[in-house]
Parts: sequence; C-alpha cells; structure tokens
Amino acid sequence: MELLDRLLGHDHWTTARVLELGRELSDDQLDQSFDIGHRTLRATFEHMIVSVEGWTALMTGEPDRSAHPFRDEPYPLALPELNERHDSSYAAFAALARRLTGERRLNDTFVDHYRITQTFGATILQVILHNHQHRSEALHILHRLGVPDLPDGDPQEWEHLTHRTEPFW
Repeated sequence: MELLDRLLGHDHWTTARVLELGRELSDDQLDQSFDIGHRTLRATFEHMIVSVEGWTALMTGEPDRSAHPFRDEPYPLALPELNERHDSSYAAFAALARRLTGERRLNDTFVDHYRITQTFGATILQVILHNHQHRSEALHILHRLGVPDLPDGDPQEWEHLTHRTEPFW
C-alpha cells in the first residue's frame, strides 16, 4: 500500500469512526459548548467536512461554498447526514489526491481563497493534518461528554483494525 493510500484511508476511516461515536448523543450534547476548537461537537464535525469540500473545490477550480457552510441545509444537521456528507466529500478529495499524485502534479499550484498560491501536495497534506487536529478536539469533547471506549485514532490502530487478520494484541 502506498503512503498516500494509508494517509487517505486512515483519515477517512478515523473521522467516520469519530462521527459514529456521536450518534448516541442528544442534540443538546452535540451542541454543548466547550472551551476548545469550534466549541461544539457538531460545529467541529461541520468545520471538518466543509474544509474538505472547500479545499477540494479550490484545487479543482470549482466555486468554494465553504465560506457559508451548510447554508442550503436545514440547521442543525443530524449525524447521519454529516456522515453521508463526510463520505461523499472525502471520496471526491481522495480521488483528486490520487489523480494528482498519479499525474505527478503535486508541485503544481493553484490560487486559494486568500489569493495565495499553494501547491497541490502541501494542500493535500494540510487537509489530512487539519482533520487530525480537529478529530483530536472532537475526541476530547467526546471524553468530556462521558463517551466510553474512545479510539486512539492513530494510523497503526486503523491498520490493525481494518487490514489484519491476526489478533490486534
């Protein structure tokens, strides 16, 4: 497996897993304010998903809707809708990352929403690392909400749980 496939697989799977952990929470818990990140679990999830959508749009030259996240959606979105949106936006992002890698265009550039020239390669890494940061915040919020059995969320855990046939330990 290539390194990019590991990064993309881990990022998508782990975010989906953290989203799934929020499914048993009430709307009050999803929207409870904390002193971290985007303040609520739902806002953190929305921010992560919108960022993937926005950066993918910018890299493909499509209009970036991320400035007004979910403006066409009834608010607040339930976790199943957020999970579906995560799956579809991440599929587009991963396909683009793989295509740009295959075409050897990671050093090619585009202009972002701040009118700054960015490389595709650094932006792909930015999206993955950005998700990791906010997943850590989401896991912290889930811990504070008393959700048990939280994952570490690291790439080795992902690999052991999704690609191995022998026992984890």
